[in-house]
Amino acid sequence: MNAPSANPGALSAWLQATRPRTLTAAVGPVAVGASLAAGEGRHRWDVTLAALGVAMSLQIASNLYNDYGDYVRGADAERIGPARAAQAGWLSASSIRRGAFVAIAVAIGCGWHFVQLLGWPAVAIGGTAIVSAVAYTAGPAPLAYIGLGDAFVLAFFGVVAVNGTYFAASQRVTSTSVAASLAVGTMATAILVVNNLRDRVGDAKVNKRTLVVRFGRTFGRVEYVTLLALAYVVPVALALRDGRLGWLLPLVTLPLAAVRCRAVLSLEGAPLNGELAKTAQLGLLFSLLLAAGAVA
Repeated sequence: MNAPSANPGALSAWLQATRPRTLTAAVGPVAVGASLAAGEGRHRWDVTLAALGVAMSLQIASNLYNDYGDYVRGADAERIGPARAAQAGWLSASSIRRGAFVAIAVAIGCGWHFVQLLGWPAVAIGGTAIVSAVAYTAGPAPLAYIGLGDAFVLAFFGVVAVNGTYFAASQRVTSTSVAASLAVGTMATAILVVNNLRDRVGDAKVNKRTLVVRFGRTFGRVEYVTLLALAYVVPVALALRDGRLGWLLPLVTLPLAAVRCRAVLSLEGAPLNGELAKTAQLGLLFSLLLAAGAVA
């Protein structure tokens, strides 16, 4: 069990509680969706900024509620990852929960622009995203505890975020936007897989039935490699279909992906903390290059 960490001070505690390193998973899909629209001459800065506000606010809300939910369920009792604000005693669980609702309020404020542009469909999609962000670790059957966390990340940090940003600017969804959203989503899901591999022993003790807990370490490692491989299939397929070499820009990161795969296939426990951060960095770089490819 981790010893309580020294209190970093209120401001720093809140900053760490938001887990700023994870916010790359919110930036990447918005960049791709905006660039897809820009490639067609349909880019709108108001849409891009509103989408970024919604995505980052919901990411922060999910992080805070995850901190709260895992703490009250005892999932952080033997934590081997970076310290959590509630577990470390920096912030009370109730204050973290309130902070999550403040982040949701910010997301709603940013999302109002989409309601004005798209009407009730934006309300339905936004409402589903908010409920899912909270339900990730809250309620009688939290998504993360019943093995649906991977599907949640793929859907909301890939399909919804990319296509939502693109649709708000262009008023359509295309096969290209769907394919790009799946590539971004698989990269984001790979981050979660590293997290679940690292925490699989502790998660099993508190009945947090992630896919790694359900099917084992080997499954998780294969899932990680498969997700990265699927991400790289997309730009190749788009380049072959469109005859545009710009789509191949994400392949520049293939050597980094190979290094990440080798590490995840060999490491276990606390050493995976570094791989989690590096996978997030890989995902952001991949997404930004895919975004560049959309306008190249």
